[in-house]
Amino acid sequence: MSVVTDPVADLLTRIRNASRAGHEQVDIPGSQLKLGIVKILAREKFVRGYQFIQDETQGVIRVFLKYGAKRQPVLTQLQRISKPGLRIYSGAGEIPRVQNGMGIAIVSTSRGLLTDRECRQNHVGGEVLCNVW
Repeated sequence: MSVVTDPVADLLTRIRNASRAGHEQVDIPGSQLKLGIVKILAREKFVRGYQFIQDETQGVIRVFLKYGAKRQPVLTQLQRISKPGLRIYSGAGEIPRVQNGMGIAIVSTSRGLLTDRECRQNHVGGEVLCNVW
C-alpha cells in the first residue's frame, strides 16, 4: 500500500489515464473531497456517472467514463491547479475562464465544491483545485 500525498492529483491522473486507455470505468479510493469532484464531473456531463461502493475501509468511487462518436474521450484534459506545496486562491471576480467557457474550474469554497460559473453567480471565491475540459 502506497501513501498518496496529493489525493486530488491521484484522482485526476487515474481518470485521465483510464480515459485515454479507453476503459469503461475506473475505481478510485474514496473520500468526501474526491466524491464531490466526481459529482461535479457527472453533473457537468464529463463522465456518464459514478457509484460509491462501501467497503470495510474508506470505500471506492467507481467512475463510468464517457466517450463521443468514434470513441474519442469527452475529457480531453484534467489539470491540477492548486497543489499541496502551492495553494492557488481566487476571489469571485478573478476566477479564470477555462477554454473560453468550454471547460470548468472546480473551486473549493466556503459553500462546498462549486464550478467557476457557480462561483461567479454566487459571488464567492476559494481554492482553485483543477481545470477540466
